Amino acid sequence: MATSATSPHAPGFPAEGRCGYYVEKKKRFCRMVVAAGKRFCGEHAGAAEEEDARKRILCPLDPKHTVYEDQLAKHLKKCNSREKPKPDFYIQDINAGLRDETEIPEQLVPISSLSEEQLEKLIKKLRKASEGLNSTLKDHIMSHPALHDALKDPKNGDSATKHLKQQASILGNIENLKLLGPRRCFVEFGAGKGKLSHWVDIALKDAEKVHFILVEKVTTRFKVDGKHRKKNSVFERLQIDIQHLCLNKIPVLREEKLPVVGIGKHLCGMATDLALRCLVETYAASFEERNEEPLAKRIKNDKTEKEIYTLAKEGNEKNVPEKWNPVAGIVIALCCHHRCDWRHYVGKEYFRALGLGAVEFHYFQRMSSWATCGMRKTSLETSDSTTKRQDNQNDDSEEHDDGGYRITDDGADCLPGLLSVEEKKKIGHLCKLLIDQGRIQYLQQKGFSPALQYYTDPLVSLENVLLTALPNNSSSPETTA
Repeated sequence: MATSATSPHAPGFPAEGRCGYYVEKKKRFCRMVVAAGKRFCGEHAGAAEEEDARKRILCPLDPKHTVYEDQLAKHLKKCNSREKPKPDFYIQDINAGLRDETEIPEQLVPISSLSEEQLEKLIKKLRKASEGLNSTLKDHIMSHPALHDALKDPKNGDSATKHLKQQASILGNIENLKLLGPRRCFVEFGAGKGKLSHWVDIALKDAEKVHFILVEKVTTRFKVDGKHRKKNSVFERLQIDIQHLCLNKIPVLREEKLPVVGIGKHLCGMATDLALRCLVETYAASFEERNEEPLAKRIKNDKTEKEIYTLAKEGNEKNVPEKWNPVAGIVIALCCHHRCDWRHYVGKEYFRALGLGAVEFHYFQRMSSWATCGMRKTSLETSDSTTKRQDNQNDDSEEHDDGGYRITDDGADCLPGLLSVEEKKKIGHLCKLLIDQGRIQYLQQKGFSPALQYYTDPLVSLENVLLTALPNNSSSPETTA
């Protein structure tokens, strides 16, 4: 959008002898020389007159952009923010938690506004609730041959290499859990560019009947899934919020009955809870209600043991488990606990058993950001790192940290000398652990064997915890929470 010199958006005046047309996008006046007695250059003369004659208004569907008033009716028919027909797999709030208005106060003050006494009381509750929890997780930092060449490529900078190390470790953990194989569907939640699925596909090589469903609620640029055109693997991208995603309404899952492997790299805050509910309640429970068998189980029932062995061998699969689940496994790198939400949190029952509720959860999830923001040294460094982080988020939406500093709106630095940086960091980790333990208990109650482990070095990413889960009747390596 550009405006004439009379626009309220135009600061100052154009240089003498230069065009008086203010280019809003460039935040400056046009620098073209104008003819004697003229206000605008040849290019902008007509545009300026039209701008003065026509009025721009905010789009009623999305106030982030404007439209000419006389073109409004035409614009509303093609505006990208217009309501579009909902697909069959969209069911409003199907994965959302129950809303209990009585539990959540209308307004909670920020942590920086709490008194020392109130803060101390919260920290005591946190420490009491986390007694007995193993705060030292096992290291499961792994790699995979599929990424070896990319990791050695000198063309990849530090940021790209950090992503590759995390993807390699997640892929190594997927293989270690025996989830990397043919005849299954990988559902990547919060897919972004789809790079995790990209590497899973490369690792599977020519495995047969492999489907990838990439779930992302926003439009993403530079997607890599469009580059895959192999006959044996199919990529499908769904632009939908996980909160409204019903997996058993997706044609390929409804028709093929393939076991699902849920994966995700830095699945942010409440998106993890929505994904877990989507997998183990909405999807898996639908098979139990209908008493239907997944495709892999029907293959076993319809064939002799010899045929099963041959089929598995041809598909590079070492064995066919005696029992199958609609959800074969879950491998999700956790992230941004400070963006969790009590309504959607799957561990409410765990919190309530500890005598905790919505208010404590609200402050614990805010305090969890101390685990990754307690490392700042000076206000100048904080400012510089914040700028870098914002730039990184614009460049790559798959990562929510840059391995350095993190800032929060809770004013951790404003606490009146109550806690040191190291103490805040430990408290932040306790908050994360407690929130994750609620997720662990939830999965256990749903018939899974879950585990938490470190999957990458904190120098690579401060958000370095991986949540894995296998159905109890699966024959995979022993895991511990």
